[in-house]
Amino acid sequence: MTTHTHDTPVWFITGCSTGLGRALAELIVDRGWRLVATARDKSRVADLALNAEHRVLALDLDVAKSEQIEAAVAAAKAKFGRVDVLVNNAGYGYQSTVEEGVESEIRAQFDANVFGLFAMTRAVLPLMRAQRSGHVINITSVAGLIGFPGSGYYAATKHAVEGLSDALRVEVEPLGIAVTCIEPGPFRTDWAGRSLRQTRTEIADYQDTAGSRLESTKKSSGTQAGDPVRAGEAMIAVTQMAKPPRHLVLGKWGYDAVVADRRERLQQIESLQDISVGSDFPS
Repeated sequence: MTTHTHDTPVWFITGCSTGLGRALAELIVDRGWRLVATARDKSRVADLALNAEHRVLALDLDVAKSEQIEAAVAAAKAKFGRVDVLVNNAGYGYQSTVEEGVESEIRAQFDANVFGLFAMTRAVLPLMRAQRSGHVINITSVAGLIGFPGSGYYAATKHAVEGLSDALRVEVEPLGIAVTCIEPGPFRTDWAGRSLRQTRTEIADYQDTAGSRLESTKKSSGTQAGDPVRAGEAMIAVTQMAKPPRHLVLGKWGYDAVVADRRERLQQIESLQDISVGSDFPS
């Protein structure tokens, strides 16, 4: 049976120029599906549309600029009439100790990783509600579930996305819309070189915790165990499940870290049950 282009799902991916977003976008194109490929400079994703202009739309999109979000969603609707999967992938990392964090860096990170993602989601939801179908995939991080030394502000942005996703899932599930957070551990992309800002640790008291982690992050770039193509295939697989999961942790390192953290967290909460329930008024 021949699959007509208009029958294929429409994916809208933010931050497609490199890394996980790029790997996923290439997989979508290879499958013959329809794609809205975005980057702050669309020339970096224009090659995805070569010989496929009828099903690939390359757009300029800085998610920190609301007018660009509105224009991109309008262009996607005009060309394809729908959005089946929104992948909120755009964002970057910022490392510093909490004490040494720079206000302008912190706010810029939240504008991209949090407020941009929130605005992007709000812009696409009316389309998905009208369709009574859709899937919002938010790329967070293992840091969205665990705070690591030197990544407090980055973790805060990803924890914020996880919290929004919890509420969003309950709101839109009755409307046929799924919500999944993808939590990658270390993947072999150029994230550390391209999408990571750092404020170096100057305070000696933090040198053995945050300081050593900042040093190791860039040194390990290029040797990470995670395969971006396999990550993309995992994301596609999630969209084809009858009941998509709320969480998908990617990579063995991340999986092991999250499972251990959740077990320890539950054990601690349960160990304080008497104090927790004892804070209610006496019955």
